[in-house]
Amino acid sequence: MKFASFKNARVVRSAWLEKGGRRLDCNPYMSGALEARDALDSLKFRKDPLHTLTAGYAGGIFNGPMFARQWVDDPSSGVLFLSGSDVLHADLSSLPFIKSSYAKSSKLRHLEVKEGMTLITCSGTIGRMTYVRSDMAGMWSSQHIMKVVPDADKILPGYLYAFLSSRYGVPLVVAGTYGAIIQHIEPEHIYELPVPRITKIEKQVHEFVNNSAQAFVQYAELLKKARQDVLEAIGLEDPTPVKWFESLDRFGWAENKVTSESMRAYNYDPRVKNFLDHLCRLPNEPLGYLCDPNHFKGHTVFKRIASDPEYGYKLLGQREAFQMRPEGRWISCKSVAGLGLVVPPQTVLIPSHGTLGESELYCRAVYVTQRTSNNAFSGDFYRCIPLPGKIRGGYLYAFLSTKVGFRILRSMSTGGKQQYQHPSMLARFPIPRLEESEENRIADLVDEAALQYDLGLGWEDQARELVENAISGAE
Repeated sequence: MKFASFKNARVVRSAWLEKGGRRLDCNPYMSGALEARDALDSLKFRKDPLHTLTAGYAGGIFNGPMFARQWVDDPSSGVLFLSGSDVLHADLSSLPFIKSSYAKSSKLRHLEVKEGMTLITCSGTIGRMTYVRSDMAGMWSSQHIMKVVPDADKILPGYLYAFLSSRYGVPLVVAGTYGAIIQHIEPEHIYELPVPRITKIEKQVHEFVNNSAQAFVQYAELLKKARQDVLEAIGLEDPTPVKWFESLDRFGWAENKVTSESMRAYNYDPRVKNFLDHLCRLPNEPLGYLCDPNHFKGHTVFKRIASDPEYGYKLLGQREAFQMRPEGRWISCKSVAGLGLVVPPQTVLIPSHGTLGESELYCRAVYVTQRTSNNAFSGDFYRCIPLPGKIRGGYLYAFLSTKVGFRILRSMSTGGKQQYQHPSMLARFPIPRLEESEENRIADLVDEAALQYDLGLGWEDQARELVENAISGAE
């Protein structure tokens, strides 16, 4: 009698049932946690329970209570707020604000993020991790993010993060997952997680993680400066949310130049019209003229053929394109051949489908780095591949990623529930032109930021690799 073979089938040892708390669901056994624990048990290194290496509120391993969000538009009365998906982003310039007095209340003040913490998503998609950089300190996080606060007298923060986010640490973290529709883990599920003390590499691993954090901070600072320099050069300021939504220009206006192209009031928003009128008074060229026309489109439909990594590309959708470590699916090279879904470095991607929520990614520009150019991007992006000799991608990104650029892109929306940019309006988008030397200087800032982004990922890769090799070599 023949049995069908199942790709995800796994033999579970009887001894594992006891270690797994006699749970009969798949999570503890399919995650690889028990194999990871067996590997750690075989090591001669000392293993310390996680809770003995942490300190602070609730022993240093905690999430938060459920609470209603009290959003504010004025930065002076709010603090930046991280959701579970935000922890995967290097550029945090578009985060929303929650009310400062509420965040700092006795109920929520422990949710403040501090440098050196390890953040772990603990609801929904479990086990996503990030190391808290200096530019993240002082933000607040949701209850769906668990914090691990290292005791600096007992363990180096970078080493602890590298282990927890390694191929040995992640399975142990997610092993305690419970829930049917929405998955969860709780602090008590990782209290006893064994942390190997490999003293000969701990300092070096910590330094690699710190190098990575510093590279990402530099990335964010360079992008901020590039955007500020563009706006200063063209005489505009990014509108804060409170100024944008409280502007009286959006009330009681009339438009005398309505055409058959669009009769939607949103496309004639006077707040945006003020920006466009200003840009049209400057030297400018239309976006469609500056980009490769063969790929300047925002809707490509194609058949996705699953593939092993060695024979394909990782396909990134809009959400994944903003993640430092994207979680896309692998598709065959034949799936994307000739479609322009694989783009060169210095391409600017504009998400072309979505809704108009302030926290949505729709119309927020993405810059393709050397490392991210190895991926394929879904058909839901406008691909702005700068034409050689006409404009540099870094300068184009610096302008389109400002809040001025974002608001103009949003104003070109058409559609019902799902919005998309009106093609002819987007092609006419006036891109301000500066002196060549000034554009090159700004483009150099963005390209240096892209380099720091790739370096940050590389340093983190080295840190994890050092930990994993030390463990696997000692098994």
